[in-house]
Amino acid sequence: MESKKILFVSQEITPYLPESEKSIVGRNLPQGIQDLGKEIRTFMPRFGCINERRNQLHEVIRLSGMNLIIDDTDHPLIIKVASIQAARMQVYFIDNEDYFHRKATVRDTKGKFYADNDERSIFFARGVIETVKKLQWAPDLIHCQGWFTALLPIYVKKYYHDDPLFRNSKIVTSIYQDGFKEKLDSRIMHKFDWDGLEKSDLEVISDPDYESLMKLAINFSDGMIMGSENINKNVQKYAEDTGKPFLTFQSEENYIQAYSDFYDTILS
Repeated sequence: MESKKILFVSQEITPYLPESEKSIVGRNLPQGIQDLGKEIRTFMPRFGCINERRNQLHEVIRLSGMNLIIDDTDHPLIIKVASIQAARMQVYFIDNEDYFHRKATVRDTKGKFYADNDERSIFFARGVIETVKKLQWAPDLIHCQGWFTALLPIYVKKYYHDDPLFRNSKIVTSIYQDGFKEKLDSRIMHKFDWDGLEKSDLEVISDPDYESLMKLAINFSDGMIMGSENINKNVQKYAEDTGKPFLTFQSEENYIQAYSDFYDTILS
């Protein structure tokens, strides 16, 4: 039987970013799933605080060079890659000078939430999908981890739904205790202006904050996972009320096998 292909799209992965609940899972989960016999690809943003020399990132010329248009402005897509030798695993990085050459992740050095985080997450989601298309690698399941990945489900399910590589892809979203209190740009809905998208698809983010962003991800996911022991209660209830498969928080000792079994349930 051909092994299932799992695409991991992570907001944080150690050692490229400091250790956190998300970054440790982002590092260990793909390796564990690979060790269980599934084929993997792993993506994350190339945040400006990542040390390229120390982590031996290099540009993949054959994958770079495309321009993504966001809010009527062209933004060049640059793809970089690095290897985690101990895990026999490569990590692909989505890069762009406008969005990711800052010495921080989603807040500046003074703790201020970046005003263009909506566009940065749009660029990241589209960059991942366009790169996977260039790789000609059809994922059976896409696992999104962290709110920065929350726009990817609607892109896969609506914008790219006719693409042969993604037509049958299932999506799982991990929900972490990583919320933010700020609002995203109120014009975010207008930045999703494409044919085939219904107004009702975006109603949930008419007031774009963390809760509405995660609800949008849930609406277009096939299953959800509690990545943290405690998550936003409103988001948790919303996820449970959908009736879609929902995996509760798993311990460090159990989560890799539990996630693999959950993937199999979603794919069955």
